[in-house]
Amino acid sequence: MMERDKPAGELLSEEVCTLTPGPAQEGMRLDAFLAESCPSCTRSFLQKLVKEGRAQVNGKTVKPSFRVSPGEEITLAVPPPRPADILPEPIPLDILYEDEDLIFVNKPKGMVVHPAAGHPSGTLVNALLYHCQGSLSGIGGVLRPGIVHRIDQNTTGSLVACKNDAAHLKVAEQLKEHTITRKYRAIVHGRLEADGTVRASIGRHPIRRKEMAADVPGGKPAVTHYHVLEQFRDYTYIECQLETGRTHQIRVHMKSIGHPILGDEVYGPARCPVKGLQGQTLHAMTLGLIHPSAGTYIEVNAPLPEYFQSLLMRLPKV
Repeated sequence: MMERDKPAGELLSEEVCTLTPGPAQEGMRLDAFLAESCPSCTRSFLQKLVKEGRAQVNGKTVKPSFRVSPGEEITLAVPPPRPADILPEPIPLDILYEDEDLIFVNKPKGMVVHPAAGHPSGTLVNALLYHCQGSLSGIGGVLRPGIVHRIDQNTTGSLVACKNDAAHLKVAEQLKEHTITRKYRAIVHGRLEADGTVRASIGRHPIRRKEMAADVPGGKPAVTHYHVLEQFRDYTYIECQLETGRTHQIRVHMKSIGHPILGDEVYGPARCPVKGLQGQTLHAMTLGLIHPSAGTYIEVNAPLPEYFQSLLMRLPKV
């Protein structure tokens, strides 16, 4: 476990985790296997650790391109986080739940989760650093302290951050095993007559590299279940439950069946038919997981934002 209360000048301990490939991972590159096993870490960060000798297979140092086999013991030593250059900012947070391990927040529309190109400040991470006084897990890297999963800039709702590395590892494992409850609310174009499931792999778009696409070569399996809540003349209000958690999953899946998210500026129509709507009508409502310390199930619900409720009231009925 990462120690956080050491006196000034004393080194923090590193976090060591042990992983074992299964039959499905046979022949995978080591860096790809680690990226699949540690979804909160970027592949480039993991490659760097392998090159530094912090990953071993059966006690031996190998290269990122090493091909793994079932049953091998792979150890990964994650170094203690170095001080980040990200400044804490007194940005108000809508906190749904908080304890010494976790903090659940209701992210507003327009807020980026962590600093990136074009968004050096004003992010959720800046706000969390201020609120938590720097007590956040370091496994996600210098730019993503505490962050174990993300939602898009223009998606609102529930998001959990981890305050220590032990909690981070346990929550990341649940993400990997697809055991976390994630339910979204969305308004989509067109009328859906019944509940359904979309099973389509998702990968990087072969031409528009900033976008994702369904059923492209190299895509990863993805499953989205949707439930019809209310029908309108030209739209349908639905609840989506994620079985997997791929980038832009709901947005890509709903587009793939001809029902893109209303207001989606990337995967929807070029011109939004609803005047004044900024960004997609997608809200992460329910988030539930096994508490990393207590071992009990905990679930939070983020209420629909006011703009979303107002839109539901004024959309033309059937």
